Amino acid sequence: NLVAAAYCLYSSSTFFVLTIGSGTYGFTLDENIGEFILSHPNIRIPETSSIMSFNEANTPYWDETLQGVLDRWRRGTGRSDKSFTSRYIGSMVGDVHRTLLYGGVFGYPRDTKNPNGKVRLLYEGAPMAFIVEQAGGLATTGKERVMEIIPEIVHQRVPIILGSKHDVQEIIDAYSAAS
Repeated sequence: NLVAAAYCLYSSSTFFVLTIGSGTYGFTLDENIGEFILSHPNIRIPETSSIMSFNEANTPYWDETLQGVLDRWRRGTGRSDKSFTSRYIGSMVGDVHRTLLYGGVFGYPRDTKNPNGKVRLLYEGAPMAFIVEQAGGLATTGKERVMEIIPEIVHQRVPIILGSKHDVQEIIDAYSAAS
């Protein structure tokens, strides 16, 4: 049971994003006074978007269910009827930060090379899932809620898909229909 989760991002500014279980809050470092100032009170991730953030070089290694959803998003034939654009930085913190503010879906799914996923549950997956859920989004492995996984080992790896509620739900529903 997580009670808090946070990340720090050094970019055009230095950002600190935090949840203590009752919303997600963003702070920006004010270099003039050397303190973090509340700049994003009660962050709410948009419920739907048209941005996906996956390392698409790995597409051939993903299962058909995920490939199908992402293909429909690219073509604009998914639930939202919007064509999705791809925005992948390659840094989970940077990609999730953008997803929190503008919506979309970030994913590091299971594949044939990493059937258990690659993101570490205890210090990457669960904290980011907690932050995103507290901002109104969803976080899943595709088949189960990340926050409901009981760790078996300290460095346990999991697949993760998180972001805008309606878009992530489309992936969850596709896996449910496939099983």
